[in-house]
Amino acid sequence: MLEENCGSGLSLDELAARLGCTDRHLRRVFAAEYQVSPVQYLQTCRLLLAKNLLTDTELPVLEVAMAAGFGSLRRFNDLFKKQYQLSPTVLRKRASEKKRHNGGVTLALGYRPPYPWEDMLNFLAGRTIAGIDKVQNGEYMRTVRLATAEKKDVYGWVRVGHLPKKNALTVTLSEALLPVLPQVLARVRHLFDLYCDPNAVYETLQGMNDIRPGLCVLGTRLPGCFDAFEMAVRAVLGQQITVKAASTLAARMVDAYGTPIQTGIEGLTHIFPSPEDILALSGPIEHELGRLGVIAARAKTIDELARAIAQGEIDVNLPARPEEEMKKLMTIRGIGSWTAQYIAMRAMEWPDAFLETDAGVKKALQPHTSKELLKMAEAWRPWRSYATVSLWNSL
Repeated sequence: MLEENCGSGLSLDELAARLGCTDRHLRRVFAAEYQVSPVQYLQTCRLLLAKNLLTDTELPVLEVAMAAGFGSLRRFNDLFKKQYQLSPTVLRKRASEKKRHNGGVTLALGYRPPYPWEDMLNFLAGRTIAGIDKVQNGEYMRTVRLATAEKKDVYGWVRVGHLPKKNALTVTLSEALLPVLPQVLARVRHLFDLYCDPNAVYETLQGMNDIRPGLCVLGTRLPGCFDAFEMAVRAVLGQQITVKAASTLAARMVDAYGTPIQTGIEGLTHIFPSPEDILALSGPIEHELGRLGVIAARAKTIDELARAIAQGEIDVNLPARPEEEMKKLMTIRGIGSWTAQYIAMRAMEWPDAFLETDAGVKKALQPHTSKELLKMAEAWRPWRSYATVSLWNSL
């Protein structure tokens, strides 16, 4: 979360509040864990991002400074020289490669190997929404709408590929998204679970292989999401129907109420409706979504969910206390444990969700009952979300 907001201009007090603690406690934790202050950590994030932009793109130095979250070129130059003992322009001259593709800017994001790229792509490919995202030629692409620090919406696209020899993903984004670059990169990391330490997860879950060999594979990742509200709506639409049917309903919502966007990429044509877009619909929600094939009960659930998120009553975007947000979600009629856990797992980065009533989980561990599965999963804490994905992958 800190990296996503390194260019937002939020104060330390505001960042601490987002994390559910005081700024004093945040400073104490950083001092104990990293031997630096939160401000120094954020500054390092900005400098590393700027360094990548200087070596991997042809962006002017001023644009690099602004995209990385520095308030002025002079401050950027001073801090960069102090950190690296050379100026940004000298580093630019030393860079052996400069990359710029189709009007986009390309950067690399590293991961801890092994990384199951094909498994991740297959998972996302089966859940794409027409107009919003797609998988093609071994890459994932999607449309993007994010707000700048000044609350101005910017629109564009992002494309993610794989560099297995470098243990990294390539991220190419439209230049219109440069003002929100830290947010884009943070969301790509979340979507593809790049912060994961696969050895730590496997150390706990390898016991699953005593149940059946190959049930847990080293490197398994937890697919996240890019847009938390989009994911939450998708979870509601997917209740008691197939993944394909949920994709169809979501695509109808996008076509009817999404925001058209020009990307120059075939198939990427819209932005998913925001909570405010849903609340602004003129007619009764059961009519507006009902004509798209969404049953009345789920339409009302989506409307209530949109209202709670828009009013700040529920936070599904990497909240400090996911378990509390799950409880709030389950106060909405039509959202039970399965839906709340699924949203927490994919939108909130909650690593310990377990869907004991899920059809795929039950099939992977048949003939055990849901109660038996829940008891069995106690041994897999705090990585039960990864255990869930492992069970799905085994089918």
